[in-house]
Amino acid sequence: MITLTPRAAKQVQSMHAELNAPQKQLRVLVESGGCSGFQYGMSFDEPKAEDTHLESEGVKFVIDPTSLAYLQGSSIDFDDGLHGKGFEIKNPNAQSTCGCGKSFS
Repeated sequence: MITLTPRAAKQVQSMHAELNAPQKQLRVLVESGGCSGFQYGMSFDEPKAEDTHLESEGVKFVIDPTSLAYLQGSSIDFDDGLHGKGFEIKNPNAQSTCGCGKSFS
């Protein structure tokens, strides 16, 4: 299971409303790159047949099977404070993370 905090859910809902594309859902993903080997990504995309469909805090989102294996048990938060980082993924499977919090190994 992957969860969104109430702050993250509110931000995603706001961004999705501005997008004005109801057929698209939030996609959470992991891809090669970043300073630690893998990096997190999020975008609005149309679901694909192989995606797992999840819902947290009223937000429906999709994730591909490979990314799900890396992100199982993670939570997604949103920090918009003075030194906020934006979306932040807390991943219990990451052995190490970089200082920016956007990549892991």
